[in-house]
Amino acid sequence: MNRTTTFPRRFYTGLRPFLADVAWLFRHRAQLQLAHTLIAPAFRERLMLAVTAVNCCRYCSFVHTRMALAAGVSNAEIARILNQTLDDCPPDEAPALAYAYHWAETDAMPEATARERLICEYGVLRAGAIEAVLRMIRVGNLIGNTFDYLIFRISAGRFGANADDRHERNNPNH
Repeated sequence: MNRTTTFPRRFYTGLRPFLADVAWLFRHRAQLQLAHTLIAPAFRERLMLAVTAVNCCRYCSFVHTRMALAAGVSNAEIARILNQTLDDCPPDEAPALAYAYHWAETDAMPEATARERLICEYGVLRAGAIEAVLRMIRVGNLIGNTFDYLIFRISAGRFGANADDRHERNNPNH
């Protein structure tokens, strides 16, 4: 069974990938702490929404939309980020947001040149903090999607996928 046709969102396929991500977060906890110092709250939320837009976690989308609003990000900007559009985003954040989309689309395996550009733009410390934020939201996204996948499997596809997922499964060429 091809999981992309039955459940189109990325999720943890086993315990090993989940533990690898958790281990990464543990090993890089200093970068996570730096992220709260080096990256403004609104920027962090934009990054989290960008990764969530790619991974389509409905729980993270809900929570981080609320957190972004609290951090001063407008409804219009949130909608653009979730639609993977960088129009009117803060110019100094655009390279990181583009990288966040690429990073998530490549399942946390970005091209070396993309990572090099991130480091050139933000410096080693800030780029590391950005990547820590991306990894942290990825773990949240995949946990939420794994939960939905389990519901989807238990309910024989009736629950756990949102309307857009069902539409995509029923109309794969749409």
